[in-house]
Amino acid sequence: MAGTRGTMADVAKAAGVSVPTVSKVLNGRADVSDATRARVQRALQDTGYAPRRAPGNDLAGVIDLLIEGVDSPWALEIVRGTEAAAAHRGSAVVVTSSVNPGFDLPTWLDAVAARHSDGVIAALPSLGEHHLRALQELNAPVVVIDPSFDVSDRFATIGATNWAGMFTATERILELGHTRIGFIVGPYKAPAAMHRLEGYASALRRSGIEFQPELVVEGRFQVSGGHDAGGRLLDLPERPTAIICSSDQQAAGLYEAARERDIRIPSELSVIGFDDTVLSRYLSPALTTVHQPLAEMAAEAIRLVQQLAVDPDAHVARHIELATTMVERRSAVPLGS
Repeated sequence: MAGTRGTMADVAKAAGVSVPTVSKVLNGRADVSDATRARVQRALQDTGYAPRRAPGNDLAGVIDLLIEGVDSPWALEIVRGTEAAAAHRGSAVVVTSSVNPGFDLPTWLDAVAARHSDGVIAALPSLGEHHLRALQELNAPVVVIDPSFDVSDRFATIGATNWAGMFTATERILELGHTRIGFIVGPYKAPAAMHRLEGYASALRRSGIEFQPELVVEGRFQVSGGHDAGGRLLDLPERPTAIICSSDQQAAGLYEAARERDIRIPSELSVIGFDDTVLSRYLSPALTTVHQPLAEMAAEAIRLVQQLAVDPDAHVARHIELATTMVERRSAVPLGS
């Protein structure tokens, strides 16, 4: 491989060992046999692998945050929360966006290992199996925030009380006299989306209102998802008088879909969101929403990573949920107001 820089995966293949074993050798760990260490060192030379940071010069207390992008209010809350919590605990955060054009997963893994990161926080709404396999190769703690499917058998995960939050939001709309209530659910494969849908359905059942599948439309958590799904609900022959969204960004998209149809919020359509990001306060009218403690979730992820970095065998909860709360603003009003 002359003239090219091999990856840790190349080294592992050449030495006949796993990527975590290569990481152990690079980090000077004692729990590697002399024979294995020698094979890895030969493979390092043969593949041309060169750590970006020499052992002994690693940044103290570095935690890596792998996030899908930093262009959404949700992501910004996660970034701010991790940076504030890490600084408070004497650490630094290296933020990497997985959607940047230059992002390469094997190269990123090498960089994480080379800087001797204390651990990784993954906040990827579209987390895939290839991400999981890569994260499992790291010889470092991994905590996942709001995974797109259940990964608690492999990593510690952190979320919010999604069922309870959406149950409360639906109860509030019912209290305002609405009975034909639309719901924009997130991607069906995402546990958070399913828990919110179950909360909505449970509140309807408790009030004796029939669950109507035509009033539930799937949409991505982004603005475009709310716009498209909201448009489908608003174009029903008998449109809902209220729509609950699974994210504030969906609500922003719904606002635009309503504007395109000359439907006024809240006098003709009540809307509730979910997240309570900064976006919710600047929509017009200001969005009634469910507060999801994103910064606190990020801080809890920092705490778990640091705990596992000190003691890899520490007993930690496989899944932690933080409480949601209702935030009343101006987008949801009594029916007929």
